[in-house]
Amino acid sequence: MGGASAGVAAAMARARRRVISHFMSRNAVSPANAVSFAPERRMEQRFFDRLCDKGVIVAAANGTWYLDAPKLDAYQQGRRKRMRIVLAGLVTALAAGVGIGLLG
Repeated sequence: MGGASAGVAAAMARARRRVISHFMSRNAVSPANAVSFAPERRMEQRFFDRLCDKGVIVAAANGTWYLDAPKLDAYQQGRRKRMRIVLAGLVTALAAGVGIGLLG
């Protein structure tokens, strides 16, 4: 992974942690415990918007939000599954490349 793409991946991971942590640390997992959210960075806003689109973060009264914990769990499981598929593809491509190199 190149330096620039590694930096983007690190920024995305940081944004993911910050957004989820914002709600979890405040126990904002129900409409009664909803809190406001103001992203510090554009990447946080993008991740927040993505979670809203997927129903993981839900709007409540007066501009507050809460995290739907079961949907977060399903989102994270799906993300892990996609990562396993990508890694399996990379391992397969690497193995094929090594095999071709040994035959050539």
